[in-house]
Amino acid sequence: QVQLVESGGGLVQAGGSLRLSCVASGDTRSFNIIGWYRQAPGKQRELVATIDSGGRTNTADSVKGRFTISRDNAKNTVYLEMNSLKPEDTAVYYCKGRYIWALSNFWGQGTQVTVSF
Repeated sequence: QVQLVESGGGLVQAGGSLRLSCVASGDTRSFNIIGWYRQAPGKQRELVATIDSGGRTNTADSVKGRFTISRDNAKNTVYLEMNSLKPEDTAVYYCKGRYIWALSNFWGQGTQVTVSF
């Protein structure tokens, strides 16, 4: 079984930056961290950015040019660099992963990001 742990969230003023980390531990053989999602109060969870095993990325239009996803395979870690943060970026940020041979997803517990005016 694999565990995903996010970290790096916090309170920041608009225009500021944060770097989120998602670490996979446990049985990480054939396991890929897919990317980052977020859920604001009263809203559905939405995709923020994904990265595949070859390093190709996909970023939501709402964060394009401000957020960058990257991975360190040796550390089983995926990062989300967030710059020029806006109050509307306030949400709980989750990372998602999956075994390459499975259909079901694994989620971390989430990390809160709050952007003040």
